[in-house]
Amino acid sequence: MRIFGIDPGSARTGYGCVDTDGRRHRFVACGAIVPPAGASLADRLHYIHDGLGRLLARHRPEVAAVENVFHARNVRSALVLGHARGVAVLAAVEAGLPVVEYTPAEVKLGVTGYGRADKRQLQQMIALLLGLDRPPTPHDAADALALAICHAHARPSRPVGGRPPLRLRSWRHARLADLGRRQAP
Repeated sequence: MRIFGIDPGSARTGYGCVDTDGRRHRFVACGAIVPPAGASLADRLHYIHDGLGRLLARHRPEVAAVENVFHARNVRSALVLGHARGVAVLAAVEAGLPVVEYTPAEVKLGVTGYGRADKRQLQQMIALLLGLDRPPTPHDAADALALAICHAHARPSRPVGGRPPLRLRSWRHARLADLGRRQAP
């Protein structure tokens, strides 16, 4: 399976692509889309959308994993980040991809086993998992690769707008949950 990770940002959007069988991962590409300095927000968003569209067409992934951020330093930062995230999701949907989302803590937990790992620890683990000589840079690209690897490790995946996965305690609980989902509209 080919997974494309996106770490959205209005100043720099990281991307990372991996091929995986669920246990072993192979590096395909990573980098950052950096809009021109001084560009308006609308122009930066267009630049990001266009760049992601070209990358998705080139690498042809089967799914896109996007970071879902619940907080920011201030309201303005949160709004701008929301715009960049929306553009990233739109580019993936336009490419015909299912989109899944993970919080930063879920990504750190899924990749390093520790939900509060720092950037350096995350980059080192990405390098180990992908067999790279050195950690990927910039950190936005490493975060995007981490999103892709997190999705490879996740079961079951969560589509944007979908329900979170159930925490099943037993086979009986799984059967009851399955029956409940079939009856839901």
